[in-house]
Formats: sequence, structure tokens, C-alpha cells
Amino acid sequence: MIVVADTSPLNYLILIDQIRILSQMYGRIAIPTAVQDEMLRQEAPPQVREWAANPPEWVEIHRPQTAVPFFDKDLDIGESEAISLALQLKAPIIIIDETVGRREAQAHGLRVIGTLGILRDAHALNLLDLKTAIERLKTTSFRIPAAILPELLRQE
Repeated sequence: MIVVADTSPLNYLILIDQIRILSQMYGRIAIPTAVQDEMLRQEAPPQVREWAANPPEWVEIHRPQTAVPFFDKDLDIGESEAISLALQLKAPIIIIDETVGRREAQAHGLRVIGTLGILRDAHALNLLDLKTAIERLKTTSFRIPAAILPELLRQE
């Protein structure tokens, strides 16, 4: 299976040292060139830039054949290309965190999962400890809605 990922979930999984779970859960991950470019920006954390400069063999980098021009104007280029690529590849899942991007992807019939959903599912597969992953995520700039956290941890 191949799934498409946007920038933010990749960044956070790299920062909490859990990026490998994507290959364990899905096999191959496709990212558009715009996502790789965002990860290579100087303001990105060093470990994110290093990963993007030398992605593992289970990551495929694609330039979407077409950009969908009717996407929400609030989407950044990475989100737009990720949605376009997911549609192009007929990916069963797109990994995206931003609300506008999630809404747009769903409007185009894509199944969406975000960073927290990945961590929850990885925990269910015994690939990581959810509490530990959440604690590490809290040390980053990731914003966990207060209402979601207790429910997420209760599913453990």
C-alpha cells in the first residue's frame, strides 16, 4: 500500500523519533516535491532537514501531474500538492493535520488521518507506547486540543 503524507505529520513523527512507524504501518509513503521542499527550508528543525535530504527507501517523492486549481485558497502548496498527489495515485489514505487541508481532502473523497491518529493506530499495533509518544509530542510545537487528549489516552 502507498499513502500520501503532508509536511506537518512527517515533521512531528521525525521530531519524536517515530517516523519509522509509517513504513511499518503502510509500507510506502509518497510525498510531493513541495512537501520535501518545505522540509528542507532553513527554518525547519535540523533533523527534519536531514531526513528530507536523505529520505529512506520507503519514501517516494513525486511531482503531481496536475494541480487541482479549485482547492481552498487557504491551503499552502504542500497541502495542495499532497491532496493532488493522493488523488492522482488513488491513495487509500492521506496523512494531513491542518483543519482546512483535512476538510479539502475529505471533500474530494480521500480518507484522512493525522499525527494523533497515526500514533493511536501504531499503539494499537504495538509499535509504540501512546503515552510516551504523546509526552514527546508535547515537547514540540504540536497543539493537542485539550478535549481530545483524555479521550485518546482512554482508548489505550
